[in-house]
Amino acid sequence: MAALNPPVCDFGSPALNFELLGTDGQKWTLEQCAGSKGLLIMFICNHCPYVKAIHQRILRDTAELKTLGIATVAISSNDIIEYPEDSFENMQKLAKQLNFDFPYLLDESQDIAKQYGAVCTPDFFGYNNKLELQYRGRLDASKKESADDVKRDLFEAMKQVAQTGHGPKEQIASMGCSIKWKKHV
Repeated sequence: MAALNPPVCDFGSPALNFELLGTDGQKWTLEQCAGSKGLLIMFICNHCPYVKAIHQRILRDTAELKTLGIATVAISSNDIIEYPEDSFENMQKLAKQLNFDFPYLLDESQDIAKQYGAVCTPDFFGYNNKLELQYRGRLDASKKESADDVKRDLFEAMKQVAQTGHGPKEQIASMGCSIKWKKHV
């Protein structure tokens, strides 16, 4: 498992539309997911230790962001054949177990991850109310370790986006496991 870092924020890039099946059995589009002040798109999965380590902090931050008008959607794009822990059924179990209050969507074709340029889990894309990219950074400084006393980079950045429409100029890339791409035959 190699840790990867995604590229830095390409400010102003538009969010790309999608229609993906959620763990709730509903098809979700970009428009349905967006909040009044913006949208946080998280590329996550079930098996990644980086994601597992931040579950509780993701739940805390997304709940607080919701009160500021920032909605959240999580997308899993991993190869579910090679990584069965990331299967749709296991996504449903995890969403129920952790009581996700945001849609958790399956990108089975991996097209959405490719279109967004997602490279790792977790990979965070924070958009303003015009659905222009304003944040592409880390959750916080903790990496895989649990730490409650670290600066909440993602939360503070998205709070700023909710208030001003613009993200911070200085951003530190997220770190995580590579997206598990399907092998083409």
